[in-house]
Amino acid sequence: MTKKQPEAVHTPGFTDGANFRIPTFKLLQQDGTLYKGAKAPDLSRDKALRIYRTMVFTRILDERMLAAQRQGRLSFYMQCMGEEAAVVGSAAALKDSDMIMAQYREQGALAYRGFSTEEFMNQLFGNDRDYGKGRQMPVHYGSAELNYMTISSPLATQIPQATGYAYGQKLRGNGDCTIVYFGEGAASEGDFHAALNMATVHRVPVIFLCRNNGYAISTPAVEQFAADGVAPRAYGYKMDVIRVDGNDILAVYEATVQARRLAVEENRPVLIETMTYRLAAHSSSDDPSGYRSKDEEAVWREKDPVARMRLWLESKDWWSEDDEKQIQESLRREVLETMKRSEKLPPPPLDSLVSDVYDEVPEHLAQQLDSLKAHIRRYPEAYPKSAEHAKGGA
Repeated sequence: MTKKQPEAVHTPGFTDGANFRIPTFKLLQQDGTLYKGAKAPDLSRDKALRIYRTMVFTRILDERMLAAQRQGRLSFYMQCMGEEAAVVGSAAALKDSDMIMAQYREQGALAYRGFSTEEFMNQLFGNDRDYGKGRQMPVHYGSAELNYMTISSPLATQIPQATGYAYGQKLRGNGDCTIVYFGEGAASEGDFHAALNMATVHRVPVIFLCRNNGYAISTPAVEQFAADGVAPRAYGYKMDVIRVDGNDILAVYEATVQARRLAVEENRPVLIETMTYRLAAHSSSDDPSGYRSKDEEAVWREKDPVARMRLWLESKDWWSEDDEKQIQESLRREVLETMKRSEKLPPPPLDSLVSDVYDEVPEHLAQQLDSLKAHIRRYPEAYPKSAEHAKGGA
């Protein structure tokens, strides 16, 4: 049975989308009060404080690790600064059994799930306790236990993967969904369009969360697309969509709660576009002063999502200046002390480079490993942390 087609027209009437605009969902103002007529989501005190602590932890982790990179103690780092509400607020709206597929600026989602400071540091320094055995760049976290898919460097590959994973969740029927994070720059990749099309055709429980932070590295959003952001693209795929103030923790949380309900209960994929701003550089290798002004940054610093939530907590008598001082001191000490311990740990054993690639190590990899060990034994002063591991072998 074919669907009824719309009435035919006999003149070429074109549709102009130039004036099409999608509204932005907002609940919380910058002063910590709700907009007139807005209602806060059902958040307990304990959960609200857990969210806030995670936001503060993410900010402190970012500050400390960027400083470590500048000191030459770390090779690379990427900050979440300015986007904490979009990341932590959405993660808090999920079940722990839901899958998270991140891009590379979602350390807050992993911290909310319970990834410890030590686990963060082990990955960043690639030591012998790193789950990835030192094979990944810093900030490429992953945790099977916490349902957080390991991050990969190629841009946007996680988006179609999320659709595929969510299709598996639908087949299992266990009531879980997948959320996938990406920036508006990644939404310019073909993977984005393939993922949305496949998700709606197969009706899978997936939430696409776009962090529209204004810049794809140095390319401003206005040079990426002429339309009203990323959200309107959902209509082309017959997908539910909402645009949210990405610095409003309450709006992000509530939007994700409702998106999850649609995804899980009705198998309706959802696109959420969070409008936020990347206060930091794209990465430790980037200098944003070359493509944006200090005045522009200053405007967005006045919209700080962490400060906004703190003021809301204070308005409910759930937080105080003493609480703030205590958590700042405690988390800074925890991050610094853990970093000092983790950076002193040895790297993974050299044999781990090949030991779990195949069931049995093939001859060509064994030969390469022996050559590497011989090279390190010849120049031990250049590889002080690996020299001990290289004593065995050919």
